Amino acid sequence: MSALDFQLPARLEARVPAELRGAGRDDVRLMVSDLATGSVTHAHFRELPAFLRKGDLLVLNTSATLPAALTATRANGEEIALHWSTPLPAGLSVVEPRQAQVVAGETLRIPDGTIELLAPYRDSKRLWIARFDIALPVIGYLHRHGRPIAYSYIADRFPISAYQTVYARNEGSAEMPSAGRAFTRPLLACLRKSGIGLARLVLHTGVASLEEHEPPYDEWYEVPLRTAERVRRTRAEGGRVIAVGTTVVRALESSVDGHGEVVASKGWTDLVITPERGVRVVDGLLTGLHEPKATHLQMLMAIGGDLPVRRAYAEALAKDYLWHEFGDLHLIA
Repeated sequence: MSALDFQLPARLEARVPAELRGAGRDDVRLMVSDLATGSVTHAHFRELPAFLRKGDLLVLNTSATLPAALTATRANGEEIALHWSTPLPAGLSVVEPRQAQVVAGETLRIPDGTIELLAPYRDSKRLWIARFDIALPVIGYLHRHGRPIAYSYIADRFPISAYQTVYARNEGSAEMPSAGRAFTRPLLACLRKSGIGLARLVLHTGVASLEEHEPPYDEWYEVPLRTAERVRRTRAEGGRVIAVGTTVVRALESSVDGHGEVVASKGWTDLVITPERGVRVVDGLLTGLHEPKATHLQMLMAIGGDLPVRRAYAEALAKDYLWHEFGDLHLIA
């Protein structure tokens, strides 16, 4: 299957949070791909309950975002951005020296400490296994010295609160699981009142700036027993399981037993979901708009089908939807 490739105009890159563009977090657009009819509807995110059914279950990722960007200094005095991505055993970490050619054994100075780059992570040309020499645990250190990861399309520096969902509670993500950013507490209450269930799991995301054709790497997840039970009950009663974000799809599909049932589990997942692999428990997906050739687009096609996803993206481009973590949303259900 050919990759979904397209040109993303700079004007469609969301540069500031929705609350600075409009009335609040939920002031974003919602494109709905209806799997039953094949239609595409253009709506507002506050209308989300109208596109769900009583008995559906929304599954949320409660991972909280860390201020994972640091400034590091090389031996020659050059300053580079360094992004912490994920922890490893033995006190090691995966990091990304941004747009810098580094070598094994190189030591970078950071505020109140150093980082030694030990070896490339797997076969990546971008990610490195590193050892921090600091006086604090890494998470405490990031809170003291780090800032949120932000890319060139972001117009300004925003506080870490701008990169959290309202239901975030478990620290560990290098970048925000952004599909849930538009939810507000009143909207969550409205969903519950409409008979739509809410369940929670955790998947801690690493850095998102993958190289072209680079598959997702291992990420830590936990599907609690209560969530597994609610997913099984929802499916047994004819409801739909709607994942809020590709991270939720990855966690749920990694937590399936030999009979195709979701069970409680936790650990590291390297699952890559493609149309050929398919999905076993997820019936729909709420997600942002993904960049050209992104591996996540293959997951969307696994859930919604090749042609419906291509059609939706053509409409999103034609109707000026906004991309990235502060952008608009796409419901496939």
